Amino acid sequence: MAPTVLGLDIGGANVKAATADGRAWAEPFALWKQPDGLAAVLAEVVARFPDAESLAVTMTGELCDCFRTKREGVHRILDAVESAANGREYEVWSTAGRFVTATESRTQFLKVASANWLALATFAGRYMPTGIGLLIDVGSTTTDLILLGNGQPASKGKTDPDRLQSGELVYTGVRRTPVFGLVPDRTAAEFFATMHDVYLFAEMEPEDAADSDTADGRPATIEFATARLARVLGGDVETVSPEKIVNLVRRAYDAQREKIAEACRRRLDGLEVESVLCSGSGEYLGRKVAEEIAPAASVISLAEQLGPRVSICAPAYACAVLATESAQ
Repeated sequence: MAPTVLGLDIGGANVKAATADGRAWAEPFALWKQPDGLAAVLAEVVARFPDAESLAVTMTGELCDCFRTKREGVHRILDAVESAANGREYEVWSTAGRFVTATESRTQFLKVASANWLALATFAGRYMPTGIGLLIDVGSTTTDLILLGNGQPASKGKTDPDRLQSGELVYTGVRRTPVFGLVPDRTAAEFFATMHDVYLFAEMEPEDAADSDTADGRPATIEFATARLARVLGGDVETVSPEKIVNLVRRAYDAQREKIAEACRRRLDGLEVESVLCSGSGEYLGRKVAEEIAPAASVISLAEQLGPRVSICAPAYACAVLATESAQ
């Protein structure tokens, strides 16, 4: 039997883990608020997979503003990984399209910074082995749009700045994006509500009374989401009509969907897409975009293929699979 590799995707808001046999876990963690706590959180996540013999790591958390530079961010994250690994070997995915050693990842820090999209795109190619394909991975904070040709990633950019310019990285997600960022007209430019509230209100996300990772720290329920959305309109649930909140939700949803769709159109530049693979915690939004920008394409759901948890932790799962295969 192949040794068990645990894939880790270390972001600014979540730590995600998965193994090649389909076990997956996502742990919310605000890295920018408590960077010194990362090693402990990673140790807890790794402990959920006691059979893990080695780690395959990717990251995006180095961009957090608790770090002075990306160099510092990468090194601090690797320090935490080394502590949590507790003697296990680990390797780090790079924008060269391969894993590098722990030592190499420190000297090549810009190549391992925010490389998780390429791990996922490399894995995704097996679902779109021929023709032109598109990967739409909608997360809590960002959306990755990767073109594939005959199963191979065909990205224009490698770094975050380049990918933002090319439209392959869209800084919008289904949980953390502020509503006013998508609907600036006649709204309060304050962190009153996020797109998670929009999808809670629209019943596209399940309520979770135990989840207080919201704009005001109150539970992620329709009741409190409604209150947060009312504040975006400069009022409260007593002074803002339900009709106005419904209108705000529609405007925000339409704006986010169109923002991602427009980035897809710009990246495709007239190319006819044959297949689209959707993944991430906002996979449902990715599927809507796919239907809009490529109505004739075959739409593949990673959640349907591998399960919802794996879809949410897709880059971590991709790292686990790629590392397992490279070891054989």
